[in-house]
Amino acid sequence: MRGSTSRWLALSGAALLAAVLFLLATLPSGDYLFVPNGAHPVAAKVEVEGKVADDGSGGIYYVDVTVRKVRWLEQLLPFLRPDGASLVPAHAVTEPGESFKDRIAEARVEMDRSERVAAAVAMRAAGLDVQTSPRGVLVEAVAADTPAADVLSSGDSIVAMDGAGTTTVAQLLAATKRLEPGDRASLRIRRDGKVIERTVRTIAAPGDETRAIIGIRVSQDAKIRLPVAVDIDLGDVGGPSAGLPFALQIYQELGHDVDRGRRIAATGEIELDGGSGRSGDQAEDVRGALVRRGRVPRPGWGKRGHRPPLCRGLARDPCGEF
Repeated sequence: MRGSTSRWLALSGAALLAAVLFLLATLPSGDYLFVPNGAHPVAAKVEVEGKVADDGSGGIYYVDVTVRKVRWLEQLLPFLRPDGASLVPAHAVTEPGESFKDRIAEARVEMDRSERVAAAVAMRAAGLDVQTSPRGVLVEAVAADTPAADVLSSGDSIVAMDGAGTTTVAQLLAATKRLEPGDRASLRIRRDGKVIERTVRTIAAPGDETRAIIGIRVSQDAKIRLPVAVDIDLGDVGGPSAGLPFALQIYQELGHDVDRGRRIAATGEIELDGGSGRSGDQAEDVRGALVRRGRVPRPGWGKRGHRPPLCRGLARDPCGEF
């Protein structure tokens, strides 16, 4: 009898352990995993009207990241995570009150805007007549724990600060740099087709108590007319970080030898900004584009010396050869 009881307890314990492990392996926690994928060729995703055929060697590649909820077992045991994966807290992915589905929808809107901006930058670099009219600074997201959350909303376009026009991102950055944390700034905003006036109080930037910020994520709001039709389709990929490889591929299909027979991986957001940009805290001229948050899978330009025009002049090289 004692042996049967011990055996039953052992089996029950094993079953309970198996059930717990199953739940830990399948149930997601509240945080996210960012899993980098391999580089993909852009050529199959971009179609330019009247494009110049290449010789089939080399190519421009983009790098994407799969974002998914981390499972509890992966959160507790890091070695179970995919190679190169990063654990990212939920608050860094979605704003308070925002669902992951909402963030995906935002990312798709960002992708659509990135495609048109990339086409404009590439065509302008190729010498084509691109008509662009900056319309303001588009508010993509507002930090919920800032005074701006009571004033601004996603989709607003900031057209002036303290009486000075802010039709580009660079102008808004310059206007913000003149402020100190705690200052109040008067904003002129276009919302739902109407122009309204609002006042917002700045806060100190995280890690730098002397620098004033509003607490928003922004991009260029502009009307763009392209002289050549372009079709870009990355399927379910969202976000703005494929802007640079888009621009490089379009530039190549317009007859410019960007890859020179080599495979080039690039990633980075590209903004229409009248010839000024920033990477980190430095400003550089990037053929009328603002390239931000560039990163490279494997940099290799230093050995051969050739770099596409849209990659020149950056503090951090967003283009890499592999």
